[in-house]
Amino acid sequence: MEFFPDRAHVRLFNLVREMYLFADEDGDGVCLSTRREALNTAWLVHRIVRGGVDFVLLHNATNSRYLSSTFLPPAFGNHFNRAVQEIYCHHGQEQVAWLVEGVGDHVVRLRHVTNRFLRATSRYFRWHNLVSIDADHRLSTMMYWEVQSIPLRSERPILPYPSEFPVVGLRTVSYVQAENLEDINLEAMRCFVFSGRSVFQLRYEMAFRLQIYDYLAITLCVRAGMLGRWIPLITDLPRNEGFLTILVLPSASPAALALQYPDVDAL
Repeated sequence: MEFFPDRAHVRLFNLVREMYLFADEDGDGVCLSTRREALNTAWLVHRIVRGGVDFVLLHNATNSRYLSSTFLPPAFGNHFNRAVQEIYCHHGQEQVAWLVEGVGDHVVRLRHVTNRFLRATSRYFRWHNLVSIDADHRLSTMMYWEVQSIPLRSERPILPYPSEFPVVGLRTVSYVQAENLEDINLEAMRCFVFSGRSVFQLRYEMAFRLQIYDYLAITLCVRAGMLGRWIPLITDLPRNEGFLTILVLPSASPAALALQYPDVDAL
């Protein structure tokens, strides 16, 4: 568990496939990727205790959705189940809870509470870059993940500018203003329908709706589920039309200034 300090940013590197655990841009799937510098390979550690047992939850730095086990049928031609991204919405939710088993220097297996393990899929399968869940009686080095710590940036990143060829799509966005991450009046939540994926345009739209003249004066945070943790929203929205929950902070507030950003470009 010492490899997973609470709120730290980490990468999980599969030792056999030599690729990283990657949150798909559709906001739903999980795969393997060589794109080390992508924010999709950065996972935040969320530690919890249930019944005296320490569990690790991992939510992605792009959209805050949690690494989750499923019993979904194997759509890619083998006996494994699929790993996905999921919201964290109620206490006792088993899908997102993992136990850590050390097997070497910064190398672990992630065991789900259902006694199944996170594993890479063999390169010989058709969908060879998918990540799956396998039973404990089929232990394999495909389940070996090296935990790599990610340092923090010294300053907040600049949001990506809108694409010249924007993706058309509609999603419902709920949002609320607050001064910090604790005192949030959920009854003040409001909703609107947002078109596209641009986080730059979303911040501009938020400022307009809140009658804030300078859109740089606000910082957007996102969370996945009522029990999910807020993280700064610094990438374009997932390639889906899923519901989005946004917290709007004053950029000059202590809460916004204390937000942490992983330096995925660091060596």
